[in-house]
Amino acid sequence: MTTFVIAQGGGPTAVINQTLAGAVLEIRKRHKGARVLGARFGVRGIRDGDYVDLSAVPEDELRLVAATPSAALGSTRDKPDAAYCAQVLAGLRKEGADAFIYIGGNDTSGTQEILAEASGGSIAFVHAPKTIDNDLVENDHTPGFISAADFVAGAFLSVDLDFRALPGVYVGIVMGRNAGFLTAASAAWRLDDESGPHLVYVPERAFSVPRFIDDVRATLDRHKRCIVAVSEGVTTADGKPLVESLVSPDRLERDAHGNLKLSGGDLGMAFEQALRDGLPGKRARVDTLGYMPRGNVATISPVDAAEAFQAGSYAVDLAARGGGSVALQFDGEKTVMRRVPLGDVAGKTRHMPDDFLEPKANRLSRKGMAYLERLVPKKFKVGKPFV
Repeated sequence: MTTFVIAQGGGPTAVINQTLAGAVLEIRKRHKGARVLGARFGVRGIRDGDYVDLSAVPEDELRLVAATPSAALGSTRDKPDAAYCAQVLAGLRKEGADAFIYIGGNDTSGTQEILAEASGGSIAFVHAPKTIDNDLVENDHTPGFISAADFVAGAFLSVDLDFRALPGVYVGIVMGRNAGFLTAASAAWRLDDESGPHLVYVPERAFSVPRFIDDVRATLDRHKRCIVAVSEGVTTADGKPLVESLVSPDRLERDAHGNLKLSGGDLGMAFEQALRDGLPGKRARVDTLGYMPRGNVATISPVDAAEAFQAGSYAVDLAARGGGSVALQFDGEKTVMRRVPLGDVAGKTRHMPDDFLEPKANRLSRKGMAYLERLVPKKFKVGKPFV
C-alpha cells in the first residue's frame, strides 16, 4: 500500500488523537515511504480535497498531538448519503488511496460500510472506534469512554462530599443520547452505599417526573441529601425525550439531522422548576456537565490513551486484510483488539444492559458496579466525613 487517508468524525474525545498517531506510526513502520493524508473535518475534507500531509510530521510532534484532547484534524457531524459517499469515493480515487481509516462512532462505521460496498473492493475501508457514550456494539468499551468516565466519577464523588456539608438536592445532567454508560460512571467512586449518587437515571429506562420527585423525597428522608445523575437522553414512557416534556416547543432546538438538542440550559432549568414545584423550599442545584467530560485534559486515563493508540495501530493491520471495524473486547483477563465486519457495527447502538441497574430502584447493581470497577477503578482515597 502506498497511500493512506485518515479522518476523524463525530464528537472529539480526550484520546482520539492517540488513535490517529497510532495509525500513522504503524503505517510508517509497515509501509516504508507510504503517503499518509489527514483529511480535515472528516469526510468533508476528502470531498473538498482538504488534507494535511501527515507523512511529513515529525514523530515527536505527532506524539505530542496524540497526548492532546480534541480531534486534531477537525471533525464533522455529516451523515453522508449515497450521493455524498460517491463524492468521497471520487476524492479517495483522485488521491490514489489504497486505504481509508475513519476514526469515529456509529455513524462513522455506517459511512465506511457504504463506501466499502460502493468501491467494489478497490480500497480498504477501516473503522477505528471512538465514543465517550460507550455505545458501539461488538465492543466491551470504546476509546474515550474511560477518560470521560473518570471525569464524571470524580465530579460526583466531589459533589457528594460538598452536599454532606451543606445538605440539599443536586442533579447533574450527563451526556448520553441513547446509552447510559457515562451517567452510570457517576457511581464508580462512591465511598459506600450511603454515598451519592443516590439516584441514577439512564435512557434505557422510562423517566417519570412524579416518580422522580417521589424518589428524591424518599432519599432526602433517608440521607438528608440527594445526589442525582441523569442522562440528557432520558425518555418518558411514550418514548419521547424528556426535554420534550419539560421544555416548551418554541424553545426546543434541533440539529441538521432533526435530532433534539438535549443538553444545555433549558433542560437544566426545567429540572429546577420541577424540583421547585415538587419540593418547595428545598435547597436544590442543577448542573449540566455538557462537553466538559469528553475531552478534559486533566482526566486523560493512561489505559484509555494506550488502548486508543493500539486501536490505531490495529486499524492499519485491518487495512492490509481488506478492511473492517476495530473492536475492543474483553477476554476475561484483558482487553484485546479484534476485527469485526463493518455491517455488524454500522448504525447500531449498544445499550447499557438492564441488569446493570437494580430491578426496582434507580441505582447501579452489583454487576453494573463490577463493570465500572474494572474500567474506572478508584483513583483517590478520601476520608469518611463526620456528617
